Amino acid sequence: QVQLVESGGGLVQAGGSLRLSCAVSGRTFSTYAMGWFRQAPGKEREFVGGISRSGGSTDYADSVKGRFTISRANAKNTVYLQMNSLKPEDTAVYYCAARSGVVAYTQPRDYNYWGQGTQVTVSS
Repeated sequence: QVQLVESGGGLVQAGGSLRLSCAVSGRTFSTYAMGWFRQAPGKEREFVGGISRSGGSTDYADSVKGRFTISRANAKNTVYLQMNSLKPEDTAVYYCAARSGVVAYTQPRDYNYWGQGTQVTVSS
């Protein structure tokens, strides 16, 4: 069983930064492409960004491109989401997800495992 645990969320002022971490249990982390999603109240879960299982390829939603960066440390079974220049509209619960495959996809249905989420709140 693969378990994902996010951390690093919190309250930050607009323009600030946060780094989220997602620790993944198990010995097969390097076989999973990883994605970050977010869900604001009353809205559907949306793709934020993803990283291939090797870490060589990343993809981002247009709304975060240039502000957010995804990275992974396969030796530590951890994926990161560095969020800079945060805006109030970035407020949401952020989830990491794992899928068995080479590259990250943008749809939640393509992911096999999910974390419990971490709240990010950006004040204006």
